[in-house]
Amino acid sequence: MIVIAHLSDTHLDGTPRAAERTRKVAEFVDRLPYELDAVLVTGDIADHGRAEEYEEARKLLDLRHPTFLCPGNHDDRAEFRRVLLGEPPTTGPVNQVHRTAGAVYALCDSTIPGEDGGLLAGETLDWLEGVLDEADAPVFVAFHHQPIPLRHAVADTMGLAEPDRLAALVSRHPRVAAVLCGHCHMAVASTFAGRPLRAAPGVVSALVLPWEEGADAMATCVDYDAPVSLAFHVLDDDGVLTTHYRALA
Repeated sequence: MIVIAHLSDTHLDGTPRAAERTRKVAEFVDRLPYELDAVLVTGDIADHGRAEEYEEARKLLDLRHPTFLCPGNHDDRAEFRRVLLGEPPTTGPVNQVHRTAGAVYALCDSTIPGEDGGLLAGETLDWLEGVLDEADAPVFVAFHHQPIPLRHAVADTMGLAEPDRLAALVSRHPRVAAVLCGHCHMAVASTFAGRPLRAAPGVVSALVLPWEEGADAMATCVDYDAPVSLAFHVLDDDGVLTTHYRALA
């Protein structure tokens, strides 16, 4: 059995509020009486892509479990690389593969610098295909932007563009256990290319649902008072994925 904690959208910006919400979820995960296989953080680690925001993230997300992070549209590739990964500050896609005892984690960069929407560039999809071809364990494919319509007036204006090649790639590789994303600040459970698709709720805030008042405009669709939340994904020995969403009081 594989158990993964899935966080997203901490939007650390130097303010006490963002830091406290991130600290709350980090401390909750670290206090668990269980050794998680991994903690995935699917983007928008920083709010402005500044070095000091990543320094704060590096300290707050220094967890006792294996922890893997990918960028979101608010992140800066060069500073993300330099501060969080200890790599030269280059500006190409930040694609990473990590392995634990029972799984492979393919973290793809779906960002388009300077834009809110996302796209998996050709070089990223080629890289992912190589990872999937070589995988000898279940693979969790993770990136920031949701690849399906959410029927939400705001979220659907900034999802993942051109998801068809990704869908074809996922459908050809039976080892893909799930597709994981963030960005939408909502707990979402659906399917993509015949595999489970899960979006983690936002740590910093929640998006008001389409049938709630204020959901149709950016200025009113964000709930900053919602509880800090995260997801837990459990993959059993038969390859069945179960997801639990947890709100912290």
